[in-house]
Amino acid sequence: MNKMKFLNFCVIALCMQFVNCRSYKSIPSQTNMFNLTTKIPAQPNTWMVNRNTKAAKTPSDESKTWTDVNQVMHTYFKTDTAGLLHLGLNASVPNGITKLKVTLGGKVSTIELSNTEVQTIQIGEFEVSKGYQMIEIEALETSGTEIANIKEILIGGPATKGKVYYIKDDVYFGRRGPSVHLSYELPKEKKVTWFYNEINVPEGEDVIGSYYMANGFKDGYFGIQVNSETERRILFSVWSPFDTQDPKEIPDDHKIILKGKGEGVTTGEFGNEGSGGQSYKVFNWKPSTSYRFLLKGEPAENNSTDYTAYFYAPEEGNWNLIASFRRPQGSRYLQNLYSFLENFVPATGHISRQANYNNQWVYTEDQEWVELTTAKFTADATARKESRMDYAGGVAGHQFFMKNCGFFDDTTPIGSTFVRKANGNAPQIDFSALELPKK
Repeated sequence: MNKMKFLNFCVIALCMQFVNCRSYKSIPSQTNMFNLTTKIPAQPNTWMVNRNTKAAKTPSDESKTWTDVNQVMHTYFKTDTAGLLHLGLNASVPNGITKLKVTLGGKVSTIELSNTEVQTIQIGEFEVSKGYQMIEIEALETSGTEIANIKEILIGGPATKGKVYYIKDDVYFGRRGPSVHLSYELPKEKKVTWFYNEINVPEGEDVIGSYYMANGFKDGYFGIQVNSETERRILFSVWSPFDTQDPKEIPDDHKIILKGKGEGVTTGEFGNEGSGGQSYKVFNWKPSTSYRFLLKGEPAENNSTDYTAYFYAPEEGNWNLIASFRRPQGSRYLQNLYSFLENFVPATGHISRQANYNNQWVYTEDQEWVELTTAKFTADATARKESRMDYAGGVAGHQFFMKNCGFFDDTTPIGSTFVRKANGNAPQIDFSALELPKK
């Protein structure tokens, strides 16, 4: 090799080394390095979390623009195929330059954005297992007023050859996450007057936005909620027979009538999920504690039904009246008994929560207790349309359990039937000692 050829070879080698070691910059889509076939809208499928408290059970502030460098993007989707995943973004920055750290499956890539118009930015290839994936995007440096405007997450490659699950539409309910239910098998040809149930929320599963509903029935529901970091409630509601989302539209002969309420209970009307009468009591219930729920339903005068709810806290040691409502336009005993678990705060839809539903019994008009040991598991439209697959239910010994949100991989088939072990210990309740409703 002559001297000139040797020098040319060295220059080429140094250039190749420089290219291989440089930081990755924005690569427009026309380079066709990757096969980005699926567009995942970022906003419905992303939750912002605080950099230093990524595992927090409380929601981070949500805004339309990403300006806080202490917030980190977590975007979720699910694949049913393992393998190589191509990853990119449709993104821009309004001004300045932003350097982002992108993490998926333990692998990290760094990209730099300076384009003011939305472009396709190719990030890299990542090896993933099947199941839910979380893309974490952090701001390392930014010189502009807004960190980045990320419109879509782009994926492709062998790992996307099967089904890919993510929120496509119905953003509000998709971000809330799937609701799950247990419908209890009732004794045939028996008139049920009382429904008894217990709930125990394990430590760490008491997430803001959770409604652990114990005693659901044909015309309403009764359970406990986590409403904020400082407030928890016992909630009991009865639907009006008039179909509307606005309680002001209910005719007088279809209105829910309050017969009475317990001490410290607030009553009123509700809407936006049907309409009717609502009652709640602020009560600081604790995790890892079994709370008891007792509901009465019986025919009343003028073709109506009276529903009365009682709550038992072991730290207080007695049954407390929550409220009693009269529902017109139908006279019946308790029907369609069930429990559910839902999240009503979209900002916590990325956090899992679970509850145990224990010791279900009904008391019949024949004055006998009957234990309920069989339940059918179902889920709402968010689950059925496969926007979210993070829902589960089952049985463990003497108790049923339900779990939702948090993007876990184990999904229980809708329609599954569970049978728990009977404990044979009927509730010991002196009905005559219960507080009678009075306004």
